[in-house]
Amino acid sequence: MACIELSIVICSILITGAWRVLNYVWLRPKKLERCLRKQGLKGNSYRLMIGDMFESFMMLKQAQSKPINLSTCHDIAARVIPFVHQTVKNYGWDSFTWNGTRPKVNITKPEDIKEIFDKHDDFHKVVNPITTLLISGFAIYEGEKWARHRATVNPAFRAHKLKGMLPALFESCGEMISEWVTLVKEKGSSEVDVWPYIQQLTGDVISRTAFGSSYKEGLKIFQLLREQAVLVTKTSHLVIIPGWRFLPTKINKRMKQNAKEVEGLLERIINKREEAIRGGEAPKDDLLGILLDSNSKEIQEHGNRKNIRLSRKDIIDECKLFYFGGQETTSALVVWAVILLCQNPSWQTRAREEVLQVFGNNRPDDFQEMNQLKVMTMVLREVLRLYPPVATLNRTTYKKTQLGTLSLPAGVEVSVPTLLMHQNKELWGDDAEEFKPERFSEGVSKATKGQSLFFPFGGGPRICIGQNFAVMEAKIVLSLILQQFILELSPSYAHAPSSVITLQPQYGVPVILYKR
Repeated sequence: MACIELSIVICSILITGAWRVLNYVWLRPKKLERCLRKQGLKGNSYRLMIGDMFESFMMLKQAQSKPINLSTCHDIAARVIPFVHQTVKNYGWDSFTWNGTRPKVNITKPEDIKEIFDKHDDFHKVVNPITTLLISGFAIYEGEKWARHRATVNPAFRAHKLKGMLPALFESCGEMISEWVTLVKEKGSSEVDVWPYIQQLTGDVISRTAFGSSYKEGLKIFQLLREQAVLVTKTSHLVIIPGWRFLPTKINKRMKQNAKEVEGLLERIINKREEAIRGGEAPKDDLLGILLDSNSKEIQEHGNRKNIRLSRKDIIDECKLFYFGGQETTSALVVWAVILLCQNPSWQTRAREEVLQVFGNNRPDDFQEMNQLKVMTMVLREVLRLYPPVATLNRTTYKKTQLGTLSLPAGVEVSVPTLLMHQNKELWGDDAEEFKPERFSEGVSKATKGQSLFFPFGGGPRICIGQNFAVMEAKIVLSLILQQFILELSPSYAHAPSSVITLQPQYGVPVILYKR
């Protein structure tokens, strides 16, 4: 009798398990597909487990195997997000793709995009478990935890704090400019791959301004995070294989080792700061100081309650986020601005003349002066429109959600294709793929007719917290470069925008520098 009962229990477990697997890999995806098609959305039919991911991966691999022409048309979506680009071309704007077993709906109506940004409690960040080996922190948190961490970090990016970062920024940029002046001095010109210099510069700035450190001290962290970004990008399509990230593959081992090393290095920086705090010798106005000081105040006020204080891992995760995000976003903005100013010498001349008119050969000392850089502001906005830091913004629903005319079941992803929206001719005009900074001459609201058409840093309450810092840094770096040099793209430059978490030049950026 006992044997029969045991057999029934085992059979029941096997049948339940088989049903769950069948539901996960076939029944549920097909049900979601029928729901979306009934609402007029189009896309490929669901394919068992993989969805569109293999085709998407192969298309991306092919697209990035060679550079594209740098012309007056900056239609780069076919290289950066080829599968999304092809899907919209085949099925129209009201379309969807398959992220493994989950459908991903392209959201392209400005009013729906605004709703996604504003109702962030309904549309959660899509968290790839592999990506968390690269970045974590409040950027991927939801609900109360997100609000608490955001409130803790926010003071580091207030206007008076940003102003306090200027000396470190000038020092970092001055070192790069001096090196370039030396290279140009002998012959009057020099060809330089500016991309690694700009990466080092922005890394040095974030090290000094956020951690009271230096690029040399944070060098190993940057190297590891850069390698990690490449590995995460390479393996993101494998997330559909259940348990893949736990397998002892060479890449998995390397990613876990990188993550462990970064955390160990950050742990040492934090310990060093805490020792300095105890000795009364540490700054409290940089990001790390604010995190530790805020945490200390919370503990004094509420005790050592876990749901109030930041754990050591929380602090490490926030530091990791700002080491990566603070460096990558700004370096990408500066390097694409350099490329587009080289390609458009008349705008380079206008930007330089404005810098010289406002600053002369001196460095900018405050925000008021930087606010006078109207041409530079237009240029940077147009750069962010054509080359946004992140090509697509993805969210997911965790409950049945109404979005405009769409009724989205729980578990459906939504994707805002920033790159496509920023170059949509129906919304921006026939010149949408051309570099025309004058479109922002009367501000963003006028250029977009008050619609959600321009969102390089996202939008709503979860808009990138460091956007003002990134733009300020880019303005200063470009101003100091234009004061000293005339820039020209080298004939060896290969135009190859590539998404490695952020949008980057795949083959570097060789530029010929001439002393002004």
